[in-house]
Amino acid sequence: MIRRSSERIIDRPHHKFGAPGELTVRNLINAPEELLGKGRAFAHTTVHPGSGIGYHVHAGDGEIYFVLSGRGEYSDNGTVTTVEAGDVTFCPPGQGHSILCLGDEPLELITLILFE
Repeated sequence: MIRRSSERIIDRPHHKFGAPGELTVRNLINAPEELLGKGRAFAHTTVHPGSGIGYHVHAGDGEIYFVLSGRGEYSDNGTVTTVEAGDVTFCPPGQGHSILCLGDEPLELITLILFE
C-alpha cells in the first residue's frame, strides 16, 4: 500500500481538550485497520504558536509524541518540562498529558496512539 499525500485526511481541531488555538492533524493512516488493530492514530501534527493539546487521560490506549521541530511545554501527569526536536514522550494507559507550543515557530509532532 502507498498512501499518497493527496489521500490523507486532514483535521483542524480548535481548542483540543480545552487548550487554546488550532492544530493541523495530517493523518498518516485513514482508519485504525491500517494499524492492524493495534492502535487508532498515526499522524503528523502541527501545534501552531499559541496553541496546544489540553490535559487528558488515556484509557485503554497510550500515546507517543516524537518532536520533529519547535519547542513545547509538556505536562507528564502534572510534571511540566520543555521538549524540543528529537525528544520522545510516552503517556501510558491510565495517565495524562498535555502540550503547548512555545515561541513563534510551530511545534511539529509525529503522534501515535496504540491500544493497551
